[in-house]
Amino acid sequence: MAVSDEEIAFAVDLFSDLGGITTRKMMGGLCLYQDGTIFAIIHSDFGLMIKGAGAFAERLEAMGCTRFSYTRKNGTTTAMPYWTLPDSARDDPEEAVALAREALAYL
Repeated sequence: MAVSDEEIAFAVDLFSDLGGITTRKMMGGLCLYQDGTIFAIIHSDFGLMIKGAGAFAERLEAMGCTRFSYTRKNGTTTAMPYWTLPDSARDDPEEAVALAREALAYL
């Protein structure tokens, strides 16, 4: 299932105060970039997710965010560096942009 135009518009609007936002559709989802650096994705099954690395990933986990993982055909599980966005950030562009800035600082 592809990402809808409404989902894309929501994400772009949510992070608009970050500036320099561009998007690119990939593999049924969408990548969000700030000045050419990916900081979030919209996954067709898991929704809006933010990239987390280093101490920021630990902080996302402590906030109760879920890491994107999937099971390969051979049965092994692969964890990707993307985490669900906290529910509070979905309703608060200021919080969402602060998280995006933090994500970008670890890239």
